[in-house]
Amino acid sequence: MKQDSTRNAAYTVDCEDYVHVVKFNPFDSGDACSLIAYGGNNYVVVGACRFQEEDAEVEGMQYKTLRTFQHGIRVDAIAWSPETRLDALPPQIRFCTAASDRKLRLFTSDLQDKNECKTFDGHSDYINDLVFSPKEGQEVASVSDDHTCRIWDLEGNEKAHFGLRSPGMSVCWHPEEAFKLMVAEKNGTIRFYDIITHQIILSLKCEQMPLMSADWCLKNAFKIGAVAGRDWLIWNVTCSSYPQDKRPVHVDRARLFSWSQVNENLFATTGYPGKTTTQLLIHHLGHPQPILTGTAAVGSGLTWHRTLPLCAVGGDHKIFFWVTEM
Repeated sequence: MKQDSTRNAAYTVDCEDYVHVVKFNPFDSGDACSLIAYGGNNYVVVGACRFQEEDAEVEGMQYKTLRTFQHGIRVDAIAWSPETRLDALPPQIRFCTAASDRKLRLFTSDLQDKNECKTFDGHSDYINDLVFSPKEGQEVASVSDDHTCRIWDLEGNEKAHFGLRSPGMSVCWHPEEAFKLMVAEKNGTIRFYDIITHQIILSLKCEQMPLMSADWCLKNAFKIGAVAGRDWLIWNVTCSSYPQDKRPVHVDRARLFSWSQVNENLFATTGYPGKTTTQLLIHHLGHPQPILTGTAAVGSGLTWHRTLPLCAVGGDHKIFFWVTEM
């Protein structure tokens, strides 16, 4: 793997608005294209994309908007449902959003006449993250500044409620560990809950604050990563409740952490949106320095492609895509 220096994005997609959040569908939707959703100030756009890295007949990148969903308020987080299928008749698109009015919204569409939106009420403060149960997609978990993690059914009924000791920043559900939920708190604690008994199974400690983002590695369920302060931190839960590895990477503060979907040693972090640019760093655990540095004008959001070592960041009227080697 060669060392990359600062690089411009490999591809960009123009958007009509500032992009606050962007999310590739992490599940197989039964189609050759990858689904991507991004949120602006009052709508969500769902699009399909295909890259030359996966299809020799594509020149660069192909992108097509499938539908724009009116949202009425700024979109702060998006989660895809595993029930999204493009190979079904009719097709089904399903995703959930969190917004600044402290509500979750569940969207279901057949990309034609059927477009439903259900609102989930219950959080009393800003919602920072949400995720669908990865197998059946019949539940949604969310974490909030109100010091709770909540699990909802698809009708918006609250099924479970975990009290936290500080704002909940990230929530993850692993397809191989469907009865466990990972919740990362701003105070630097990451806990795993048994969703049947509602007991805490395991706690990890950062020993630094503020923890802003954490992720559970898809390719190795023992690996957890997070950013806190200026550092990234990696745990192996079989070894210790303290980080195995950590490194200061962002001059100011780190904002987001996300594992690659295809390689357990590849992950990305972003810095805080600066006055002009946001730094994206792609790291490989076998390398002392980041293998790729990218910048996006006031970027926000961070997401990895399901089958390629390719990640995307939102920004001012654009989505930026970076490709790295494995």
